[in-house]
Amino acid sequence: MRAWHSFLLHATVGLSVGVPAAAYSQVPQQPVQVEGRVDAIVARTTGVEAGLGLSVPSGIYMRTGLVAGIGAGRHGVEGRTDLISRFSLDPFRQSRWAPYAGAGVSGRYRAKLDGGSHAYLMIFLGVEGPLRPGATSGIVPAFEVGLGGGARFAVILRRGINARR
Repeated sequence: MRAWHSFLLHATVGLSVGVPAAAYSQVPQQPVQVEGRVDAIVARTTGVEAGLGLSVPSGIYMRTGLVAGIGAGRHGVEGRTDLISRFSLDPFRQSRWAPYAGAGVSGRYRAKLDGGSHAYLMIFLGVEGPLRPGATSGIVPAFEVGLGGGARFAVILRRGINARR
């Protein structure tokens, strides 16, 4: 009987020490990153669009995502969808502001007077800002410039990921 009590005591102490350590050994990462953005695409016919994007990790340095936007062109409503991948030079938030570069394909949907619908290859450079001091999550600003169906300029608000970009 004494051996049984000793076993239960050791098992209880072992579980109470081991389980919390295992539970807190890794901070869960946010797999999906959501962003809201405003883009200006300056070309023969310029358009301004509001968009919503979702991206997921595709490696330590890469995120791949989809952006959909709708807005106004010279001759009415226009829209777009972008399939992009972006490479972060600071994936672990070691700097307040971090540069990134990306590429993808874009479909622009416009009136025939604005050039009609077309697909474009796109490239872009951007910089993503910091989380609030002491915060592990929140909204972070980002700014992009690129090419794809014209010159592109974007102001972005992204959901910040704990200890990651």
